[in-house]
Amino acid sequence: MLNISGLKEGIVLDHIKAGKSMEIYKYLGLDRVDSQVAIIKNARSNKMGRKDIIKIEGSLDEVDLDILGFVDHNITVNIIRDDKIVEKKVLHLPKRITNILRCKNPRCITSTEQELPHIFFLSDETDQTYRCLYCEERYGHKS
Repeated sequence: MLNISGLKEGIVLDHIKAGKSMEIYKYLGLDRVDSQVAIIKNARSNKMGRKDIIKIEGSLDEVDLDILGFVDHNITVNIIRDDKIVEKKVLHLPKRITNILRCKNPRCITSTEQELPHIFFLSDETDQTYRCLYCEERYGHKS
């Protein structure tokens, strides 16, 4: 059995779909933080079969909940203080995301105006569909 030491203060991202932890690592920019980060891939799970887990030392400031909600709103976010879970955050699909997706429409204003932020809004929660704020190009998120 693999043993990863406990976390005195930090965040544990649990119930990540197996194989998705590196995508979340990239989206959250965890390679640029000075905190310790542990990634556990393909851990056994009674509920999911296999899952990934990410442990991040430090405060919740390191984690953008909108990005997590976009990638997978079923992830459990556990806040750890003094070696105990003190809070669990529930994620939702964000209504609006900025600079996570890039608009692929060559006629979109973001193609010519490089300094404009890439903003997408949630147009259909059931299908997890986002659209570009400027040109309404569709991005289907359901996997």
